[in-house]
Amino acid sequence: MRHLANFPLLLLVLLAYLAVTLVSPEGSAVLHKTLLAFQLFSGAQFTLDGNGVFLILGLVLLFFEVVKSTRLGSSTVVDHLLSTFVFVGFLVAFIVIPAAGTQEFLALTLMSLIDVLSGFTVTIATARRDFAVDPSLHGG
Repeated sequence: MRHLANFPLLLLVLLAYLAVTLVSPEGSAVLHKTLLAFQLFSGAQFTLDGNGVFLILGLVLLFFEVVKSTRLGSSTVVDHLLSTFVFVGFLVAFIVIPAAGTQEFLALTLMSLIDVLSGFTVTIATARRDFAVDPSLHGG
């Protein structure tokens, strides 16, 4: 169970997106189909398509990844490494796979980059706080 805590959640988004777009004969066009539509009280028509679902899922999982980055311990190194591999996977897919060359997939790729950067930032900030030097040593 402890190893599941290091599982990069955004990998689920990457694999699901590629599975949907590569299995479908329509490619990424399948994600433009409306899944939900209703009228808001303002009179505006709200529509949600497959791309919107992936973006919402990516944001929710990014939140959990940022929360995971606040953990302390040696397992955080593994978590950062796996998150970096997932980002590289997103980046390679964006560059190489035509179905992943969309603005929505770019947004998911940026979410993965934010996951990597926030993980390192939180770890460095925590380490700096934990290894703070006594202010009296600075002549203050």
